[in-house]
Amino acid sequence: MDHAEMTLMDSGYKPPPRGEDLPTSDGEPMETTRHREQMVLLIATLQDAWRSRDDYYVGGDMFVYYSELQAKHRDFRGPDVFVVMDTVKRERKSWVVWEEDGRAPDVVIELTSPSTEHIDHGDKMRVYARLLRVAEYYVFDPFTARLEAFEVDPETRAYRPRTADAQGRFNSVATGLTLGVVPGRAGDIDANWLRWIDAAGNVLPTGQERAEREAERAEREAERADAAVRRVAELEARLGSS
Repeated sequence: MDHAEMTLMDSGYKPPPRGEDLPTSDGEPMETTRHREQMVLLIATLQDAWRSRDDYYVGGDMFVYYSELQAKHRDFRGPDVFVVMDTVKRERKSWVVWEEDGRAPDVVIELTSPSTEHIDHGDKMRVYARLLRVAEYYVFDPFTARLEAFEVDPETRAYRPRTADAQGRFNSVATGLTLGVVPGRAGDIDANWLRWIDAAGNVLPTGQERAEREAERAEREAERADAAVRRVAELEARLGSS
């Protein structure tokens, strides 16, 4: 302990708890298998698309600590999915704002259900808007495929709803991506899933989807090569018979 720290301790200052000493789980599993698959889908595809980047963090179903009082009382669960930009990509047990240079999530996505909808549209909205100042807040129901987006009103410091584009999607300014509902398969479930979409309109693929696309592309290239060989053989056969 250096002189400055000793002086603070002598003055009665009590440092905030360290992240490694804080609880990392509330012991409650994700609502359903579909909720869990949706969470993994959003996190894994972003990590895969940004695998060469180290200036962001994406987490899910983990606590975000913003104050010592909240840490003590554990007054709300962590976001289902959240993204922090302009930070360092490394392993964390939880996100502790006072250990991250005051950085809070830029994007929060809650996967709602009838049993959590009042919290997702109530206490969590208040915390994310007023205390954490999360710029982009999304609420998605994996079973009804209803997607809502909110932004902070600078005057009221509360969330106001955003209007979707013609495809029902929302641009994420923080990430430079778009969030939209796309039919597909995750795990063993065929459903409408919330997906990240890039500037070119391409859905960020899972590892399996990328492998399938590459296999299809390789098959098409092989078919084109075979067709070219056949055309040459046919041309040579015609020239040989003339």
